[in-house]
Amino acid sequence: MSAARKLCMIPGPIEFHEDVLSAMGTPATSHVDPLFVPVFGETIEMVRKVVLSKDAQPFITAGSGTLGWDMMVNVIEEGDEVLVLNTGYFGDHFADCLSTYGAKITHLRAEVGSRPSIDALKKALSEKKYKMVTVTHVDTSTGVLSDIKSIAETVKAASPETLVVVDGVCSVGSEEIQFDAWGLDVVITGSQKGLGVPPGLSIVVVSQHTLNVFKNRQSPIRSYYSNWNKWLPVMTAYESRKPAYFATPAVQLIYALHTSLKQITALPIEQRVNKHREVASNLRQTLKSLGLKTVAQSDDVAANGMTAVWLPEGVELPQLVPALAGKGVQIAGGLHKDCATKYFRIGHMGISVMEDDRQHITKVVDALKSSLTELGYKA
Repeated sequence: MSAARKLCMIPGPIEFHEDVLSAMGTPATSHVDPLFVPVFGETIEMVRKVVLSKDAQPFITAGSGTLGWDMMVNVIEEGDEVLVLNTGYFGDHFADCLSTYGAKITHLRAEVGSRPSIDALKKALSEKKYKMVTVTHVDTSTGVLSDIKSIAETVKAASPETLVVVDGVCSVGSEEIQFDAWGLDVVITGSQKGLGVPPGLSIVVVSQHTLNVFKNRQSPIRSYYSNWNKWLPVMTAYESRKPAYFATPAVQLIYALHTSLKQITALPIEQRVNKHREVASNLRQTLKSLGLKTVAQSDDVAANGMTAVWLPEGVELPQLVPALAGKGVQIAGGLHKDCATKYFRIGHMGISVMEDDRQHITKVVDALKSSLTELGYKA
């Protein structure tokens, strides 16, 4: 790594493997080229393996993770009731997106650093019938991890037809997700976090139940680019090793995703999740030994792929972030609207976790320790 480039340890984009970056350098290639078609098809299949599903339908399109929210226009109709389990910034904005398409939003909120309880969820489900329940698996603004297994179990027990929609932008590839076994209906993610690919791909995985809801809707879909009527034939064709066209796919990014997914699926996904869990736990213990407190109020609500940390007294964000940057490490400031200036965030996903010899986590800890000392903090 050159001295001019900082180690990118924010909660996404993350550090990318050299082979992934090399795949991004694929020469100009037609999206219907016989060499590209099977690459796209295999990529769709490998997405299923990452979320542990046999028959869910992946959609891989050019766009950010936010496009995945927008794709819920395919199952949302005017007046549909949606319950948003809100753990921070991204719960607020997912709700805003859904309301654009006529959804009636009910928020179930928790204080910063926590998550709504299952008892609160049960109470909310007893009071109203919901078309959809959404949850941010890891809210990147706080590092809070939601228990999507228990959430899905609770929702399906109360209302089997209600869709369980998971914003997994900051969790796919680093947190446990059992799509089929847990009865999930939608998992939304992007390329630039736990999947270890540069930004630019929106990845949405939907259950067959969700596709039936989509096919049986009563009103026209209020979107053009996000419309699954356009994309479903394309995904089906490429998986069948046939070219198809609606809008030009991001060819080089799909080559990169294919390369990364090959690496990810070379090991049991459980092994990858466990390694992320171990590294995150060790980092939290290190932070605690320095007298620092995580935004996540307890270890059981703390994410594997990132950690949000309260600033210690006497240290300010405009001091700390540049201090680490000066040592070649990029971290992120806060994002939650109620306390953005009071904490910082560290990402720990992908090769930074899986490849110990890179020493990425050690570099972050060393830079943090020395920066805090320089700023007058004493643990």
